[in-house]
Amino acid sequence: MLMDVFVIPIGRDRYELYCEPSAEMTAGGDGEPAAGFIGRLRDRFNGLVHAAEEWHRHGQPEPTSGFGRAKGRVFGWVAQRVVEQRLLWNLRNHTEVVAAHPQDMTFDQVLAFIRGTLRHDYDRHRRWMIIDGILFLLTFIFLGPFFLLVPGVANIPALYFGFRAIGHWLSMHGAAQGLHRVTWSGRSCPPLSELRDVALLEPLARDARIHDVAARLRLPHLSTFFERVAVRHA
Repeated sequence: MLMDVFVIPIGRDRYELYCEPSAEMTAGGDGEPAAGFIGRLRDRFNGLVHAAEEWHRHGQPEPTSGFGRAKGRVFGWVAQRVVEQRLLWNLRNHTEVVAAHPQDMTFDQVLAFIRGTLRHDYDRHRRWMIIDGILFLLTFIFLGPFFLLVPGVANIPALYFGFRAIGHWLSMHGAAQGLHRVTWSGRSCPPLSELRDVALLEPLARDARIHDVAARLRLPHLSTFFERVAVRHA
C-alpha cells in the first residue's frame, strides 16, 4: 500500500514533512512474545507506546498520588515522542511513497528537500541512539540491583533511556529507508499552498485557515501538528 507524505509549508521558505497516524508504529514482530533480552526490550517498548497512545487518546482521571502524576508525565512524554517520530517510524514499512506538495513547488525541489531532511534526521538519530544506548546500559547495570530490592518498582531511568535508544534506532532506520529504498513520486496539492502565509494571520483567522485546509484534505490531526511546529519555529 502506498504511503502519503505531505510537504507542509510553515513559512515562506520553511517546510515540514507530515503523515497521519497509522497502526504501523511498532518495533516490528508478529505478535508472538519475543525471545532474548533485545526482544523483551522491544516488546516493552511496543507496550509502552500502545499504553501512551491510549492514555493520550482517551485521557485519564486527575491522579491523586505522586506515582500517578509521575506515570501521567511519562505517558504524556511518550505520546509526544510518538507524534514527533511518526513519519520516520512508518517509513520503515514502505518502499513507495507519494509526496503531496504545494503546487508552486517542482518535484525536483520537493525531492531535494525530502532527501536533505532525511539525511539530517539519520545523522541526528544515529548520534542520539549511541548516547542513549550507553546511558541505558549504565543505568541498567548500576541501578538494576537497587530496583530489584524494591518489589513492584521499575527501573525508570533504564526504561527512559532504553525507550529513547529504541526510538532513535527506529527513526534512523526509517530515514535510511526513505533515502535508499523508497521510490518517491510527487502529487501537486493546491490546498497546501494556502498554508504558506498562514503564520502571518491573526490567531482566529490562522486557526480557521488551517482547519479548513485540514478538512478538505481529510487530515484530522494536521491542525495539532501545525500548532506544534509553529511553536517550535517561533
